[in-house]
Amino acid sequence: MNRLVLIGNGFDLAHGLPTSYQDFIYWYWKSVVAYLLLESRDVYEDKLCKVTNNKLDYWNLRNLYHSENKELYDFLVNNDGAIDIEYSLLFERINKSIQTKRWVDIENEYYNLLTQYALSDDSTEKVEDLNRQLQYIKELLIKYLGYIEKHNVDINERIKEKIYAPIKLDDISVSGKNILKEYVDLWMKQDESFVREKMHRYGWKVEDYIESLRYFRNKYNEGKILFTDVPRCYMLPDSVMLLNFNYTQTAQLYHNADLGFINYIHGKIDDPQSVIFGYGDELDDDYKKIQKLNDNECLCNVKTIKYQESDNYRKLLAFAESAPYQICIMGHSCGNSDRTLLYTLFEHKNCISIKPYYYVKEDGTDNYLELIQNISRNFKDMKLMRDRVVNKTYCESLTK
Repeated sequence: MNRLVLIGNGFDLAHGLPTSYQDFIYWYWKSVVAYLLLESRDVYEDKLCKVTNNKLDYWNLRNLYHSENKELYDFLVNNDGAIDIEYSLLFERINKSIQTKRWVDIENEYYNLLTQYALSDDSTEKVEDLNRQLQYIKELLIKYLGYIEKHNVDINERIKEKIYAPIKLDDISVSGKNILKEYVDLWMKQDESFVREKMHRYGWKVEDYIESLRYFRNKYNEGKILFTDVPRCYMLPDSVMLLNFNYTQTAQLYHNADLGFINYIHGKIDDPQSVIFGYGDELDDDYKKIQKLNDNECLCNVKTIKYQESDNYRKLLAFAESAPYQICIMGHSCGNSDRTLLYTLFEHKNCISIKPYYYVKEDGTDNYLELIQNISRNFKDMKLMRDRVVNKTYCESLTK
């Protein structure tokens, strides 16, 4: 059995990197203030907005630039006329989300506007302009993450342990137990060297487990012990894929070529042409309407189409088809922007378990329920969802 680890932005955040879209937008506004200050200009303009300084002198701008990110942001969007801001509609929606919720999903905001434009009259010019805005945001995001990647990041041993730990029997779905029995039966037909080799790859000492291995083999073949009593070392994943949805390379710290491989499904910032930034919810009713418009401009940021530019998606499908697998979710919100891909993985016949690692907030609460709500939207079969998703009793925090 294999393990598929979904790595999202929360993974980078757990390593102390300010990679959220909110952090990115704060950086953008700080760069705007820097331009007004260093260039001694009263007007800044790009594809996202036009900023006009009406009242702030050099020292006001200097103090603003050196203030905390949130303080700078709150002043700009709520000032009393000292600075005027004319937003594009996409950027206005992004900033309103940050103001009201303190977070934003840029790709979803783009898709919501796209459906609004595409399904209205005289949409061509609006869609083209919207795509130019998203392309500009993508370029800025790559630039920002390039700075972030220079931060020193250390391996979190607790995360590493979770990635390469044996699959727990309690995590496996009820329907997946039949698959487990088939695998145990297969293992029992293999030479002892089969499990020895796997243990060596994981750095486990074979001599510490050899007695329990031989005891289980003998008793199981005699029909005196159940397959659910299989030793932990048998449950080490045969292969581990780190499916990295981030553009950064933090996940590379955990890549072990002897145990599996890493898949940059959305590309990397050191190869800007590979970066996939857009929407991936083909299950949405509006997407089907957009498809029928026969307008390629409406489809230029569809993730499924962009996946065809590399073989990363094909490698993922080959991995899913090769053997039963457990999905571990580490920092991925499972939002609608990746819905098509996640649906493919979650409802695949070889998926035997979906284990979300949640985030514990400062007040002691966590986001487990929110994760489950998002995961549920990536299923069509709710009965299957309830069976495959590991309940909170057997889940844990990503970093604790």
